[in-house]
Amino acid sequence: MARIKPQALLLQSKKKKGPTRISVTTIIFCNLVVVLVVFSLFATYRHWSNRSRNQFQSGVSNVEENDGFVDSKRFDLPGYAILNTSKGYITVELYKDGSPEIVDKFLDLSQKGYFKGMPFHHVIKNYVIQGGHSQGIGAAEDWTSKGKPHGHLPLSPKHEAFMLGTSKTKQDRKKFELFITTAPIPDLNDKLIVFGRVIKGEDVVQEIEEVDTDEHYRPKSRIGIINVTLKREA
Repeated sequence: MARIKPQALLLQSKKKKGPTRISVTTIIFCNLVVVLVVFSLFATYRHWSNRSRNQFQSGVSNVEENDGFVDSKRFDLPGYAILNTSKGYITVELYKDGSPEIVDKFLDLSQKGYFKGMPFHHVIKNYVIQGGHSQGIGAAEDWTSKGKPHGHLPLSPKHEAFMLGTSKTKQDRKKFELFITTAPIPDLNDKLIVFGRVIKGEDVVQEIEEVDTDEHYRPKSRIGIINVTLKREA
């Protein structure tokens, strides 16, 4: 058996123990893989982040559009009504924001001609004028029979003279009682819903107030509303 020289053994030993070299191509490839993975993760994060933001903004936009639609619809409704009465014209401003449901009902009934020919069936001087198609004792007469307002009661600006209102008593959807105050009435806060005020024709209201009535405050001669005209501007 041939003997291996010491120098040859030394060379073989160095070759075995030496570290394995990694090529430049492998290093570049691995770096590219890492970069692609990081970029992919970042792109996925941006995608979901933007999607969530867009959904949120879309929701806010829809809410704003719906609110704007409601506001614009409310803005387009007539804000004034002209009552053509037996004594002349009375112009009232409607509180579309303060009493929207009552104003909507008033406008709907006006367009259907409900108030055409409506009589003022109770006229109480220094109190109220009441109109409606109902029969029997009027709400105003009932309130009066229980005592007129006292000066010490707190006064609400809504219940000053020349305010337009309707009874808080539950009524048929197809019926509507109309009141015009002719004096400050502080004790009607729990009875009357104010939905407008007279801005022109106060003298007509006062003329109606002066008509002759019987002991039940019913006018001796017929007096009432001929028709109602709705307007967006006074």
